[in-house]
Amino acid sequence: MEQDNFMTPQSQNTEIKPLKWTLYMFVASLPLVGIIMMFVWAFGNDGNKTRSNWAKGALIYAAIVLVIYILFFMIFGAALFALGSSGTEYSY
Repeated sequence: MEQDNFMTPQSQNTEIKPLKWTLYMFVASLPLVGIIMMFVWAFGNDGNKTRSNWAKGALIYAAIVLVIYILFFMIFGAALFALGSSGTEYSY
């Protein structure tokens, strides 16, 4: 006889439909609300492991991209600053 585990949340055993994924990605793309919701989905205790893992992966990806952008702008910003202040003056 099959026994149900009443301690396991029901949402953990269900799959997420494509329309729900579309909604999740739309909400995640909103500027301020998206970041807040990603942390809620990643570290909340609603029992949906698939969405939690997706949100954690998306946050890791966003952190990596942010570090790359910062490094890119630091390197090329410093190069442009050095180029602009090289002391060469043109007189017309």
